[in-house]
Amino acid sequence: MGGEESAVGRARLAEEIRTLRARRQQLVDELRQSDESGDRGDAAQELQGGDEVVAIDDRITELEGILAGGPPEVQGLAAGTEVTLRLPDGTAQDFQVVAIPEEIAEGEEDTTLTSDSPLGLALAGSHPGETVSFPTPEGKTRVEVLSIRPPG
Repeated sequence: MGGEESAVGRARLAEEIRTLRARRQQLVDELRQSDESGDRGDAAQELQGGDEVVAIDDRITELEGILAGGPPEVQGLAAGTEVTLRLPDGTAQDFQVVAIPEEIAEGEEDTTLTSDSPLGLALAGSHPGETVSFPTPEGKTRVEVLSIRPPG
């Protein structure tokens, strides 16, 4: 991934962190209000709010780790890999692999895939000329690997 794309990805991560922190603060304020008002009638809602705060904290920690340079664990193709596939309709399509969805540039959603997506995982260890299959919402799909170029 080039410097400009990397900067855009980092900006998206930072914006997501800001949004998550604002949502977390809103939840905490709501939980405090319900506790102060003595309204204990809906304990399930409070538990759900607490669970959401924990999930937000986990996501913030994950994103801050990525921004600090800790790479996400890659199970499929390495980020930066370029792949050309023959799709089921017979057309050839180039794809760029990224580690996390936030790195996908706007307008490039159809030509980018994440390393741990079903397709990214199916392509791991494959070679040109092989056909791989992977699950999709419409059922199993098969693509032919035309080329795989690791990051350079």
